[in-house]
Amino acid sequence: MPSELRFALMLAGLATAVGAASVFGIYRQEAVETRTQAEAMTGGHVDAGKSAIARYNCGACHSIPGIAGAEGVTGPALNGIALRAELAGVLVNNPQNLARWLRNPQQVLPGNGMPDQGITLQEARDISAYLYTVRR
Repeated sequence: MPSELRFALMLAGLATAVGAASVFGIYRQEAVETRTQAEAMTGGHVDAGKSAIARYNCGACHSIPGIAGAEGVTGPALNGIALRAELAGVLVNNPQNLARWLRNPQQVLPGNGMPDQGITLQEARDISAYLYTVRR
């Protein structure tokens, strides 16, 4: 193989590697910013929310990205919940209302399919923080 071709291939490979690293860096930075923003606006902790979601077995009814085994179909899928305008069709989507819904869904909308589970305020904030990181 001619040295010019070898050099061009090497440059193309290097450019591809740099491009991939750049995309990964941008994705990682976006994820960190999303997490920081979700925790700041909810007063919760993303990791604790992920644990609470598993502990309360929310995935039995809901499909929730990032939660192992959360593939339920009884309740709505929770991907993109951060981008929705409303919660349960009756509440404006904001951190206070999401925590309220998580803690007292039967008080908010009597007779709906989501049971009251005794979620504490901090657990609701933690779950909200995690859900607000789920954008897709």
